[in-house]
Amino acid sequence: MNFSRRAVLGGALAGFGGVAASSLLAACGDSGGGGSATSEVTFGSNYSDSVPKAAMAAVLGSYPNGKNVKVNTVDHNSFQENINRYLQGNPDDVFCWFAGYRMQFFAKQGLAGDLSDVWSEVGGNFSDALKAASTGEDGKQYFLPFYNYPWGVFYRKSVWQQKGYAEPKTLDEFKALCEKMKTDGLVPVAFADKDGWPAMGTFDYLNMRINGYQFHVDLMAGKQAWTDAKLKTVFDTWRGLLPYHQPGANGRTWQEAAQSLLNKQSGMYVSGTFVGEQFPGASCRTSTSSPSRRSTPSSAATRSRRRSTGS
Repeated sequence: MNFSRRAVLGGALAGFGGVAASSLLAACGDSGGGGSATSEVTFGSNYSDSVPKAAMAAVLGSYPNGKNVKVNTVDHNSFQENINRYLQGNPDDVFCWFAGYRMQFFAKQGLAGDLSDVWSEVGGNFSDALKAASTGEDGKQYFLPFYNYPWGVFYRKSVWQQKGYAEPKTLDEFKALCEKMKTDGLVPVAFADKDGWPAMGTFDYLNMRINGYQFHVDLMAGKQAWTDAKLKTVFDTWRGLLPYHQPGANGRTWQEAAQSLLNKQSGMYVSGTFVGEQFPGASCRTSTSSPSRRSTPSSAATRSRRRSTGS
């Protein structure tokens, strides 16, 4: 029996924000948009940590045709660092990447396939914001969200109850809380940047709160200059917060920083909800009234545009 990506997407799509398991398999269609149920599709995955890797296997295993998907898993950081070489070589049929400007960059170079036909079928299951984040500069969709997650300021509820801490509502209150944590023998903010990307979350937080969402996305898209005086305010603000951050960040992974929160050595940690992988059974909470709050673009599967190779 033949099936098309439209037929797959016509099945059950799950709720929140279009976070649909079937969207992954839809993206796994070949470049012609159809195929045989026995055709193998290759999937370049950066879900290398044990928890997301197992979750991806469970998703694929829940589909009758999931057995036809060959998953090529690469360490998350290695995948990101080598994405240019990967896409310009002989990439998999489908690959994981990020929405917004990070997707648009490769779509503009012709390294990602057009998924507009799929969006015409399933677009009603996604928010306007997710569609915008999945759209290239030419107005076509090159990305189909599989899941998304917010970033927040995480803390151990039990520690805060014991110490009598309250969630800060202003930057001044945040600094005052950090000072109190220091006197209590805690590192106020766990921090890690060995992998080169975690600190970007803090920058996103500060820039969006200080200069607004539109300035931030324009900056990421190259429409605003990094020499703009507005960014001096961001980095000056960050400089004022660095004394409260865990020292030696360049030699620490995000998992190790999370462990310092788990072990009650740190009072807070700025991260995505994936940090929960490090907290089995722990009492942990995300501040809902922190000085700033950030949502990440969705992470998803995107069909690559294969380049022919010859001898």
